[in-house]
Amino acid sequence: MTLDLRCYLVTSGTDRHTVETAALAAGAGAGIVQVRAKTLATRDLLSLVLQVGEAVRRANPETRVVVDDRADVAWAAMRARGNVHGVHLGVEDLPVRDARAMLGPDAIVGYTTGTLDLVRSAEPLADALDYLGAGPFRPTPTKDSGRPPLGVEGYPALVQASSRPVVAIGDVQVDDVAALATTGIAGVAMVRAVMAADDPAAVVAQAIAAFDRGREG
Repeated sequence: MTLDLRCYLVTSGTDRHTVETAALAAGAGAGIVQVRAKTLATRDLLSLVLQVGEAVRRANPETRVVVDDRADVAWAAMRARGNVHGVHLGVEDLPVRDARAMLGPDAIVGYTTGTLDLVRSAEPLADALDYLGAGPFRPTPTKDSGRPPLGVEGYPALVQASSRPVVAIGDVQVDDVAALATTGIAGVAMVRAVMAADDPAAVVAQAIAAFDRGREG
């Protein structure tokens, strides 16, 4: 499976705005939408995931939808024939190989890293992974990972150490994207830059254009 990771939306919130913004981002070309809602009860999260999946499908059938952390919710959504394609795991979530076994060979499985040691520790799992998230790019209020910010200069070493595509995350703004694209990453994950935007579709389109510019330059 070839994934378009250039602009990867991570949602915030749990209401209609979340669903609508995900659809706008997909319509503008976001290749992946990750549904992140850490405080929701399991059934409520499943409902939100299915709503986002359906809205994204209508906006852009090519956009893939994954669930943050919860392989069980991703499995339930896929079993319900929702427009959901996999899971993004952290180090404290279900182990990568167990999630792969649960979701099947065609599912998307991503994994959070952000230091050279974490990237290297993920390499033995590369056959079960589709991509790595790596951050924070800069400190972010949406998630305190406890890891030092990478900045642009932190990514080349992580890219070199991984056989899987690497996606930068951590308060990435459109103005950062072209420089990040020169590091060898496969794309950028955006949260507040899209979710809080007056025109989310414009932000996504600008990010994709900036990434292509940076990669070509």
